[in-house]
Amino acid sequence: MTRLFDSVAIVAAILAIWLGLYAYAGDVAITPPVRTLAFAAELFSRASFWSHVGATMAAFAMALAISALAGVAIGLMLGMRRFAGEVAEPILGSLYTIPKVTLYPLMLLIFGLGMSAKVAFGVIHGMIPVMLFTMAAVKNIQPVLLRTARVLRLSPTRTALSVLAPALTPEIVTGLRVGFSLTLLGVLIGEMFASQRGLGFLIINGIEVNDVRMTTTVTLIVVVFAVAANGLMLAFDRRAHHFA
Repeated sequence: MTRLFDSVAIVAAILAIWLGLYAYAGDVAITPPVRTLAFAAELFSRASFWSHVGATMAAFAMALAISALAGVAIGLMLGMRRFAGEVAEPILGSLYTIPKVTLYPLMLLIFGLGMSAKVAFGVIHGMIPVMLFTMAAVKNIQPVLLRTARVLRLSPTRTALSVLAPALTPEIVTGLRVGFSLTLLGVLIGEMFASQRGLGFLIINGIEVNDVRMTTTVTLIVVVFAVAANGLMLAFDRRAHHFA
């Protein structure tokens, strides 16, 4: 009951802020909730809209897979080599804070327009946090676990599966949750600057032609999807920490 009340209160607060912004800025900047939801229903009936959704989801799936697999693999490799990890961590932290949009010209020169640029934008946003969380997970392993594995004379494979995997999974899952959100952000930015298809393209095109209704509605759709997906991953994250 408390969670339901909190959820209703948050939704009510968001609607109040939304209506307040509309009252302040008017139709030149944002559309009201009812008109936005009505246009969302209209968009859902258009085949052309779903082609843009498909383009975004395809790029996002590829970028997320690369971010997750490469981020975990490189994070494990750096985390298991203490000196390499100590050198790489501040470098990765610095790269993480750089506004990735500044790399836009370079990314276009390397990947050009289209799918590859969108995927690259997603990867550079999402892979670094996955690497950092994975490195931290390896660094924080309790030494007693490894000593116990040696005392029990477990093979490297058994040690990895029965000792390392359960110990590392919670932090890696947290890194993947953060990487999920940032990868989606990167793909949308890539679509805004380096594509003529996708939800990001619809948002930036709406801004350019002053289609406030399109911009507001697509932004709402993206936000709802991101919040719902992040909520599911947060629940999985808490479950992983609970069983750790």
